[in-house]
Amino acid sequence: MTQTIHCSYSTKFKGYASKIASVSRHKADQLFDALDAIAVMVGSQAAVENELLNTSWPFYTIPDFSVKAERLVDIIGATVNQILVAPVVQEHERDAWADYANNMNPVWFQDSLENEGNTDLTVEEVLQRTLPFIHTYDTLNLRLGRIERPGDVLPLYQQYPLRFEYSTNTMGTGYDILSLVKVADQYEITKETLRPTIGFSRFLIDSETFVTGSQVLQPIYNTADTTAGDRKLVAIFAMLLNWLEFFKNILTQGQDGVVVVLRSNCITDFALRYGINETDIEDFADFYDVDNLEDLIVEDVITYQVNGPDVILLGYEDVHDPKYDYLEAMEVFVDLGFDKKDIPEGKCVPTLTLHFYPSEKLEAIYRNSEPVIYASVVVVIFVFTSLVFLMYVYFVGKRQRIVMDRIIKQDKIVTDVFPIAIRDRLYEAQAQPTGKSRRGGHDLADLENGSDDLGSAPLADLFPSVSVVYADIAGFTAWSSAREPQQVFLLLESIYHSLDKIAYRHDIFKVETVGDCYVAAAGLPEPVDNHAVLACKFALNCLRKMRQSTVKLEVSLGPDTADLALRIGIHR
Repeated sequence: MTQTIHCSYSTKFKGYASKIASVSRHKADQLFDALDAIAVMVGSQAAVENELLNTSWPFYTIPDFSVKAERLVDIIGATVNQILVAPVVQEHERDAWADYANNMNPVWFQDSLENEGNTDLTVEEVLQRTLPFIHTYDTLNLRLGRIERPGDVLPLYQQYPLRFEYSTNTMGTGYDILSLVKVADQYEITKETLRPTIGFSRFLIDSETFVTGSQVLQPIYNTADTTAGDRKLVAIFAMLLNWLEFFKNILTQGQDGVVVVLRSNCITDFALRYGINETDIEDFADFYDVDNLEDLIVEDVITYQVNGPDVILLGYEDVHDPKYDYLEAMEVFVDLGFDKKDIPEGKCVPTLTLHFYPSEKLEAIYRNSEPVIYASVVVVIFVFTSLVFLMYVYFVGKRQRIVMDRIIKQDKIVTDVFPIAIRDRLYEAQAQPTGKSRRGGHDLADLENGSDDLGSAPLADLFPSVSVVYADIAGFTAWSSAREPQQVFLLLESIYHSLDKIAYRHDIFKVETVGDCYVAAAGLPEPVDNHAVLACKFALNCLRKMRQSTVKLEVSLGPDTADLALRIGIHR
């Protein structure tokens, strides 16, 4: 190989390695930032509901969990195997929590199936494969059983995506993840430091395929203030990552042959890696036909080869070609910044590093491509002149798109403020050469320039035949005087939202709301002959909806909420 070719391929390799490292670090930072944000949101939401509805961990179900988890995956930009929530359940709460989970499972199962668009399963089928108690899994005997050990447990509850465990063909709900020794060690560190942790793990991605990846444990606190000295760990977000998927789609087609060795600074024995209790390690050694127990002490390391947007697994050890050691590039991938004195004795929070090496595949590309390089120079000159013209076209088009976006946004603002008919007439007035409409009135330029032409007529129409509906809440003054502001807001927001929907269905124009008063009109802005009929139908539906809403709100707002009634007057 000539010196020129060597310099060319080594330079390209360093560029590819730098790109993989920077993009991977960015995705990892996004992962932990997004997990922290959703944990704070969930903790804050639970704290508010605790005050209003007297609910608390572990007896809490995250609303719209599958929607939040799906959005989290979109933000992270990496393929996540599964996202799980596990509340901290004390020993005396086990039976009560199991009863709570059995009651709530049908609700969040249904929400998850609908959001995921899963038509292959029904709630009944999922419930049939859900154990009604907190349980563990005997890896050697392949048997599920009730958890018997003392102390806190960390049972899986909500999960995304919703699926059966491949090893047991059951739902994971109720499975105590502290039964896995390595997860228990991670949890001990998280509980002690109140910080997220990461570790290597091995899990199934289908009914037959095991992969080695990482599990991330993100603490959820009982308060939105993550720096509060009295904050308490109440639940865990657990995320399973498949690193093979993580490194995909970083390089482009043709950028092949980069070997990536993902290494942890923690040394893990076989029992911890695979979640086997230490008492069973000898049986497990016999099961895997290993004579020396020291052979079960392993280093957390995985080797991949990145070929453009695709990634292949080379092995669960460092299998790079030693002849390329002199070109090794190393970058810190994940460092959570733990101080060793804060970590319980005998435990380890890994710092993950990426070690990059070229391969024969990458070297072969540049050994055989020297003639192509010279031909490419000629092509580049032609392409450059073409790009100059294309850039001109692009920037002109971009400017036009910016102008059009502003017009669309301004149109939406005007449409939200004025009825469509008034909006169109405002535009007509703006288009007049003198800046004034034929009927008079101020245009937008007058307002901007501070004009106060008092002789101009307002932009208004006369509607000789309309029906005005006036509604207020009977008993609201006495009721609201005994309520908190947020309860008053919840009542008015719920009722007004319902009335707005009814008004939209009946072509009723909402005029305004003042306190507990709701004013609307039928027959404008588009005149209709049957405006009185529409107003009456609107009023009847409002009365029915008021009765339904107050009954539903009585649970959260107090027993006298159902006594509230809607008082409606109609003037034609």
